[in-house]
Amino acid sequence: MYLPVAETVTDASQARVELRRTKDDRMALLAYSALDRLHTCCGKQQPWIVLPTAALDELQQAHPFQLLLLDIVIPEDKRHGGAE
Repeated sequence: MYLPVAETVTDASQARVELRRTKDDRMALLAYSALDRLHTCCGKQQPWIVLPTAALDELQQAHPFQLLLLDIVIPEDKRHGGAE
């Protein structure tokens, strides 16, 4: 799966996965099933990494989240670089 990250890195272990707070105050991990979906939903300026699904448990331990949201569209004003 493709995960939005805070900035582009050359070593995925150094990436800071972006978690988003929902309106009901839960922490959500956004994930995308394909790179074209990430670009469509987050914008082409969004840095990203690829993470195997099997690594989700480890990610959950390091950065706790309550929800995993798949292929969610981010409003343009909330994307990296603002409205495109």
